[in-house]
Amino acid sequence: MYNAASKKAEEFICHEEILGTLAYADENKHNLELIDSIIEKAKRRKGLTHREASVLLACEDEQKNEEIYRLAEQIKKDFYGNRIVMFAPLYLSNYCINGCTYCPYHLKNKHIPRKKLTQEEIKREVIALQDMGHKRLALETGEDPVNNPIEYVLESIRTIYSIKHKNGAIRRVNVNIAATTVENYRKLKEAGIGTYILFQETYHKDSYLTLHPTGPKHDYAYHTEAMDRAMEGGIDDVGIGVLFGLDKYRYEFAGLLMHAEHLEAVYGVGPHTISVPRLRDADDIDASSFTNGIDDDTFAKIVACIRIAVPYTGMIVSTRESQKCRERVLHLGISQISGGSRTSVGGYAEKEPDEESSAQFEVSDTRTLDEVVKWLMDMEYIPSFCTACYREGRTGDRFMSLCKSGQIQNCCHPNALMTLKEYLVDYASPDTRAVGEALLLKELEHIPNEQVRAKVAEHLEVIENGTGNDFRF
Repeated sequence: MYNAASKKAEEFICHEEILGTLAYADENKHNLELIDSIIEKAKRRKGLTHREASVLLACEDEQKNEEIYRLAEQIKKDFYGNRIVMFAPLYLSNYCINGCTYCPYHLKNKHIPRKKLTQEEIKREVIALQDMGHKRLALETGEDPVNNPIEYVLESIRTIYSIKHKNGAIRRVNVNIAATTVENYRKLKEAGIGTYILFQETYHKDSYLTLHPTGPKHDYAYHTEAMDRAMEGGIDDVGIGVLFGLDKYRYEFAGLLMHAEHLEAVYGVGPHTISVPRLRDADDIDASSFTNGIDDDTFAKIVACIRIAVPYTGMIVSTRESQKCRERVLHLGISQISGGSRTSVGGYAEKEPDEESSAQFEVSDTRTLDEVVKWLMDMEYIPSFCTACYREGRTGDRFMSLCKSGQIQNCCHPNALMTLKEYLVDYASPDTRAVGEALLLKELEHIPNEQVRAKVAEHLEVIENGTGNDFRF
């Protein structure tokens, strides 16, 4: 039944194939000769199959695991350098008609405040986000065709792109909304979105049906095939993910990689991003009541193995994770993080009272964006606010071909420096700016092309003088 090139959910995410993969991994988790051969294959930077990666995930040999971690860190550097892309979520509405048992927005939750931002409220939220320094947002809504129709989402995107406050501007809007139709995906593409993001939650069909007992999200096939419809609608940058903690992590890991293989097989381009959220406490939700939670060590191993298996794909971790956990997985493969996030409907322009919280989950990393930026730079990462690829048409197979060849760094590294300079001049605290200016001087010398280096230095001076911004290669 398994067919990566099929567009039927139960054929490209085949239960029997996943069970066979898990059995194969169990049989070979102590097979050091096979593990060595898989690691050697991974060193060629072309990725691994879901079966091969599952063997590495199951491996219990301490020495081999250290090799896996070192390789993941090196592959991360090879493809993404020391750049970390910054973004923030913006929740538009928590009205939802689904019955998801792990989400506080489920229809039967009668005590969480239901909120929906007006366009005027969206303006205030966006100005607050711009005043922090953000350039990239991820829009979030519950599924409710009456309160959150596609027209509302499209109007909100237009509002967000229209706002220019001081030197601020949101240059890329990614969208995380429920599975929808080809026609609606086409409308989102026409509205100028960046990446369409949708988490599978769980690839285990029986668990999926149990966890989504009511509402349109109950339809496993419709949800799982959403990325195919998005691609058909012209959206060639898509982001996938699972919510670790709902089912067995090794099953989810295999399913996640099979989904990536499916997109590659059918469309010639894998997922633009993979997200790895873990289940967290929330209003009406006790995460400890779910029995498939994973510890930090397992989480780190998952991140490392995904990075090795799909070296070209961006990886996202949110403020669900603590500072300590985020610091660990940054080294192992994560390339995008949120900062200064609010998971409530509103809350950027004016903090929500605790007793009226509309948050989707508890945030573990509560630092401000400025604190996160300084923390990254202290570790010699470059916080990047770049959105150039999306605006220069480097999406889908055009982006992936550059990424897989390693050429994308010729654009991304200079662009990261210029957007960081914008942040330092317009938004950073004095301490953060001092650290950042020193990092810029150091990183400028790492640009190998002399002409590009000179042009970047010129642009940095213009940004410093306040006579121009938004430069990009």
